[in-house]
Amino acid sequence: MSERILELYIGPQHPGSGHMRFHIKVDGDIIVEAQPNIGYVHRAVEKIAETKKYIQIIPLVERPSLADTANPNLCYILALEKLLGVEPPERASYLRVLLAEMNRIHSHFYGIGILGIMLGSSTAFMWGFADREILIDLCQLLTGARITYSYIIPGGVRRDMPKSFVERALKALRYIEKRLKDYDNLFIENPVTKARLEGVGVLKKKDAIRLGVVGPNLRASGVRYDVRKNTPYCVYDKLDFDMVVLKEGDSYARLRARVLEIKESIKIIRQILKEIPEGPILAENYYKMIPPKWKDYYSSTGILKFPAIFARLKPSPGEAVARVEGGRGEFFFYVISDGTDKPYRLRMVSPSYRNVILFSHLLKGHRIADIPAIYGSLDYFPPGADR
Repeated sequence: MSERILELYIGPQHPGSGHMRFHIKVDGDIIVEAQPNIGYVHRAVEKIAETKKYIQIIPLVERPSLADTANPNLCYILALEKLLGVEPPERASYLRVLLAEMNRIHSHFYGIGILGIMLGSSTAFMWGFADREILIDLCQLLTGARITYSYIIPGGVRRDMPKSFVERALKALRYIEKRLKDYDNLFIENPVTKARLEGVGVLKKKDAIRLGVVGPNLRASGVRYDVRKNTPYCVYDKLDFDMVVLKEGDSYARLRARVLEIKESIKIIRQILKEIPEGPILAENYYKMIPPKWKDYYSSTGILKFPAIFARLKPSPGEAVARVEGGRGEFFFYVISDGTDKPYRLRMVSPSYRNVILFSHLLKGHRIADIPAIYGSLDYFPPGADR
């Protein structure tokens, strides 16, 4: 190695939004090579799933992607429902999308806050995490939990929308819409933010496709791909929203893409609150599984108190795949059933796992000071990649 080249190790003591390490080679302060070293928070989801009953896997797949737990839950259940031959009622599908979009918003606020503190803006960090709490409160009102909901189950959802939900949700959406203007003034349009992000970490369209990048990072480089639009699931084909696509491909475009996606998610949530149909929230054949003594409780409260009835699920032998658009990009699940109450094999591909390659691709040629700017713009989550 040339005497000009120095090696730096950054991490693994939480250099960003989770434990990982970078192996950086620099010439002066110019990066000539960058390798992410992952695996410090490996969850072993896929192997553990082989020892769990199908219903027990729901909280397992949620944990790696902590700011966006509804979407891996949904993706796993969509694959499982294919094996079971079950269709959820229409109201349940609307409720699934409602939770997924609220989750998307608070995931984006999480990412914006992390980028803010990486650029030295403690205000953007505190705003992002405080405003995220508003969506977390709504998710808790709907599901009963703050972060890991385990709300979406085979054939439907665990509980119906509370009577006070619509009013509180509309109030929260009005606040978020006004609040985004403050983000523009303080952070998004701030000259310092632009100077740190514009033209930094440019991901060209052809490279984004070649590397298999997903989510806002892909669409910020001009690629029109969003699972909700390209292969719609649940009721996304019935909802009016725009795919956010930008052409610059730099760190600033990735930030703007997430802000614009928050606005589109608000549009989706408003439509759901207005158009959601009445009806059951659980497939009829599963509702029949509830013992008679529990049925009155379930119908009067809207809460499925005894999910243990699903412990007896045994899909027919076969395999199924599903994909959804999470806050950070596409989730992909592949489930193989051997006819028992546990999967023979589960494969979970997360957006951060797909996007980790960008560190090697984008950091090269930039200065050391650009590492946090690029890192924060990617909304990369190490536990999500490690799975």
